Amino acid sequence: MSLHFSTRHTPRRRLHHWKIDHLPDTPLAFVRLCIGNYKVWYSSILLLQCIAVVSAVLIPWALGLITRQVTEAASVHAALPGLVAPLSLFGTLLVLELLSARSAAACHIKVLPLQRRTVTHALFAYLQRHSQRFVSSEFAGALAHRIAEVALGVNQTLGILLFDMLGLALTLSLATALLWSASGLLAAFMLGWSLLFIGICYVLARRSHPLAQQYSAARSTSNGKVVDAVSNLTNIRLFARQPFEHGYLGHYLDREVDAAYRSFWYMEKIRWFQSAGGVALKLGMLGLALQQWYVGRIDIATFVMATSLSLLIINDVSNLSRRFLEFFEATGNIANGVRTLVRPHEVVDLPGARALPPVRGDIEFRDVSFGYAPDKPIFQHLNLVIPAGQTVGLVGTSGSGKSSLLNLLLRLYDVNSGQVLVDGRDVREVTQHSLHQQIGLIPQEPGLFHRSIGENIHYGRLEASFEDVVHASRRAGADDFIDSMEHGYDSLVGERGVKLSGGQRQRIAIARVLLKNAPILVMDEATSSLDSLTERFIQEKLDEIMHGKTVLVVAHRLSTVAHLDRILVFDKGRLIEDGNHAQLLRQRGQYHRLWSRQAAGQFDETPATESA
Repeated sequence: MSLHFSTRHTPRRRLHHWKIDHLPDTPLAFVRLCIGNYKVWYSSILLLQCIAVVSAVLIPWALGLITRQVTEAASVHAALPGLVAPLSLFGTLLVLELLSARSAAACHIKVLPLQRRTVTHALFAYLQRHSQRFVSSEFAGALAHRIAEVALGVNQTLGILLFDMLGLALTLSLATALLWSASGLLAAFMLGWSLLFIGICYVLARRSHPLAQQYSAARSTSNGKVVDAVSNLTNIRLFARQPFEHGYLGHYLDREVDAAYRSFWYMEKIRWFQSAGGVALKLGMLGLALQQWYVGRIDIATFVMATSLSLLIINDVSNLSRRFLEFFEATGNIANGVRTLVRPHEVVDLPGARALPPVRGDIEFRDVSFGYAPDKPIFQHLNLVIPAGQTVGLVGTSGSGKSSLLNLLLRLYDVNSGQVLVDGRDVREVTQHSLHQQIGLIPQEPGLFHRSIGENIHYGRLEASFEDVVHASRRAGADDFIDSMEHGYDSLVGERGVKLSGGQRQRIAIARVLLKNAPILVMDEATSSLDSLTERFIQEKLDEIMHGKTVLVVAHRLSTVAHLDRILVFDKGRLIEDGNHAQLLRQRGQYHRLWSRQAAGQFDETPATESA
């Protein structure tokens, strides 16, 4: 299995289309999946690395041949003819090791950025398919940090496997075979020590894995807190809470420091053991080789080969033991990332779900029951029909279910029972992508990207021309302030549009929806945070774009919905009143009471974010 994406070209950018329904939720399985995208590159690295390792191990053997030729020759002149072959072999092995090692590194350099891009794309695509419940329960900064750590961890893990673990296994096997041909005792000593040393280092490094995971989790949490604070710097400044935020962040940074100390000190203890073990092998191998030479069981050539191989093995084993720590840290980061990100998707397209064709805009809630928690139902057997082209206002106190109704229509959540139908089609039986293409949304706080004004408007319809973008901005009344900006449509709006006023952000949002031109329009408190003058201007623009569309408007200010075709009054998830403005006033029910209180200035018009 491998990850694939298709591309198509537009005049301005290359678009990547990912659909990731499943990802492995264990580190090594995730790494195996990633290898599948670059089999040729990793196969090349594997082959070149094997050539480099074999060449490196044969160099001490060639050095032994040279030593034997020198020591056994009767004179210098007699030794020279016999040195040609071993010297040529020695030089060839040196060059071959150099070229193959550097070629393997070049292949690795080529694949590293590609692999990081693939992992980042895949995790981001998977994250995009998570439900609103998942996204709202996690720090945005922590999620971004997890993606970055997994991408880095995959590269580190593959590097250690290919360049360290594979290299040592091959080196140890060949070195043991070479030594065994000369001295079984030296071969047994080196092999036994190496296996024992590697085994102990593996166990110790394995025990460091939970500490590395704890450190990674603490680091991710503190990063999330920093991002949260940075996104609220204005609040911190205006509430004069800089000292409080330093203390609040310091609490999580202290946790990170404690976790770092536990992990780092444990690793330092392992490094002490590794260093001591390396010294033991050097002294032991040298002493044993001298003893075997002294009693005449090996010659000087074997002594040179044995000591050279022991130094090579010590270097590789010591390096691998250190890399064990990095390996478990990398796999720990991958494990933390996939544990957070690779959870089953809560809202998914059903098998065989089809694209929703262009709709008229008929909406029906048929016997719908729903709640964010099983023991806290919001809707119970709700039935509601909204004909195509009707403009409908949704009113009620905070928590009455207005925004929840929109969430179900947008399929940000699934109903517990019943059906939500668009043009007679259950929204669960069509793809989410095609459903969202048919609905335009203007929220209370427009979600603008830290990109240019033109790019934010263009987001409504990517295939639109620049002239279409300008036309939409004019219809939304945004062209005046855009033209007055130094860079016009190329002006950056700042993170979440912080460089623009509330009214300017709403006009950008309206222009974006105008460009999308969906048959269903949803507005969730779209003007509630604006001043009266700006609200009146925005409302006039909204009235223009409502024509011919099915419109659902959530509003606290009843004047916003009084002119609509129909008004629905909700209370604790129940639809208690249904009619136009005049009809509801004559009923003298809940709507009449809310209208009277607003007219008297007694109703709290500050909209609260609905949890329901």
